[in-house]
Parts: sequence; C-alpha cells; structure tokens
Amino acid sequence: MRQKLSIVTLGVSDLNRSRAFYQDGLGWKPSSCSQESSIFFDLGGVGLALFSFDELAKDANVSPVRSGFTGITLAHNVNSAEEVDAVMQKEKQSGARIIKKAQQVFWGGYSGYFADPDGYLWEVAWNPFIETDAKGALIFP
Repeated sequence: MRQKLSIVTLGVSDLNRSRAFYQDGLGWKPSSCSQESSIFFDLGGVGLALFSFDELAKDANVSPVRSGFTGITLAHNVNSAEEVDAVMQKEKQSGARIIKKAQQVFWGGYSGYFADPDGYLWEVAWNPFIETDAKGALIFP
C-alpha cells in the first residue's frame, strides 16, 4: 500500500449540525461531490468526509456503541504561535468547545485543542521543526 491518506471520515450524530459547524463556523466549502447523506471537504489533497455515525458503523460492520476517547486527533498546522491563538479564538466564536488552551508544549511547539460538535478533537499547532510550502502543505524533514 502506498504511503498516502486519501479521506478521513468522521461519523457524526447530526449531519446538518456538523455541516453548519464546518461550513459556517470554520468557513470551509463543501465539495460538489457532497450528497444528502455525506459531505466532503477538500483539505488540499486529503478529504474530510462527514457521515452518519450509525450508518458509518454499519458500513464498517462494527458496533455503533461508543466507548470514550478513540486515541485519534486531527491537526491543523499554522505558521506561528500568534496564528494558533487567532485560529483558536475564531473556532471558539464559531461554537467550538475549547479543550486545552493554546500554550507552549513539551515538544517545543505551541498548540491547543478544540472539539467539534461530536467531540472530535482538533489540535491547532505551530511546529517550529516542520516547514510549510506556499499552499500551507507540510514539508517533513
């Protein structure tokens, strides 16, 4: 298998509420391939999909019973600590629940966490050890 991630799909409890959060709150534009049952966002070569939690569990042939923290977080990297603060403030105003205020972190960067309407954790981070290109894509050393 190639070393590539194509789409991250989040199972959500209310598709309309999640669409409003990501579209209106975060300012993201849904892809034209979105349908009534699923919403896709182009994140610069990787897609984020929103799909009914129960239907996603059914599709994967697993139980829809949640058991708490999944061990997965999503990250949005920016180019400075100040930009982390600005993004965190905007997301708070958009209805995101701040889980961890932005701060200096043990690995040498600066980050904070917010939760979307279904509790998915997003880290907003500045990592001084990874550069970005003109489009904001990460350039790993």
